Amino acid sequence: MVAPEPGSNPIGWLVWHLTRVQDSHIAELTGDPQVWVEGDWAARFGMTADAHNHGYGHTAADVAAVRPDGPDVLLGYHEAVAVRTRTFLAGLAPADLSKIVDERWDPPVTMGVRLVSIADDDMQHGGQAVYVRGLLERR
Repeated sequence: MVAPEPGSNPIGWLVWHLTRVQDSHIAELTGDPQVWVEGDWAARFGMTADAHNHGYGHTAADVAAVRPDGPDVLLGYHEAVAVRTRTFLAGLAPADLSKIVDERWDPPVTMGVRLVSIADDDMQHGGQAVYVRGLLERR
């Protein structure tokens, strides 16, 4: 994976990270195992299936260790998570959005707030990936 300069996050890592966060949070909401853990995705990235490895706190060496077998693996993992997310969202009723899903915060986090948080994180990292692509295309 190519980064615009040493120490910055490459596009592949940004997409992997946003997908890992979505996978983790949706699995928490559904009570299902993460796609990352239940499939062979981690091995296809040269990693172990650690449910707690989302990229938070990654060092430059950790970022470099995210090595998908190719773009189809990255896209495949993202699509598998997206399918699970869309299926989950399709089954929600408006009343579900006010359900408390995380009491570790004050105020406690509702389903609606968590879903907005997931979408916001994905949009920010997706935008960063597009920005990095633009930087690399200017070389």
